[in-house]
Amino acid sequence: MTKPHFGVHGEEIKKPFHYKGCGLDGIYLINGYKIHETEYGQGVSIKNLDGLLDAIAEYLVEGKKVLGGKEIRFLRLRMDITQSEMGRLLGMSAQQVARWEKDQSQIPGPADRLLRVMYRQHIGRSFDLRDLLKCLDEQDAPMNDKAVFINPDENGDGWKRAA
Repeated sequence: MTKPHFGVHGEEIKKPFHYKGCGLDGIYLINGYKIHETEYGQGVSIKNLDGLLDAIAEYLVEGKKVLGGKEIRFLRLRMDITQSEMGRLLGMSAQQVARWEKDQSQIPGPADRLLRVMYRQHIGRSFDLRDLLKCLDEQDAPMNDKAVFINPDENGDGWKRAA
């Protein structure tokens, strides 16, 4: 069986790149990256890395039913807060946040939802709290933990999750 290859108009066809640099599992890029050789081995350049990280965070906040430890850590780091600060904001201890991030315990539902609201507020995205909570409540658990992202803009400005 051959592996699927994808392309965007104007770019060479290549296989999806498993992006591990964000600390998450299951993140793949269809385009918007270039692999090159360095004196230390293969390196990768990603167009508009901040835009990609924002798209990943949006997927986590709006598209995942339950956040895992790596995902909690990813969102915390995107907000540039410490475990201690996050714990205080959520009414928990820094040790409890560390346990969530290490997958030693699962984040409780109210803290999970508040973390999502905190992130949306952090990026300045306006939202209706009731609509957001209703949407989260109606989500089904994901069938797999793969998320594929595409950058359809030639300038590398428009990262989004591929359908």
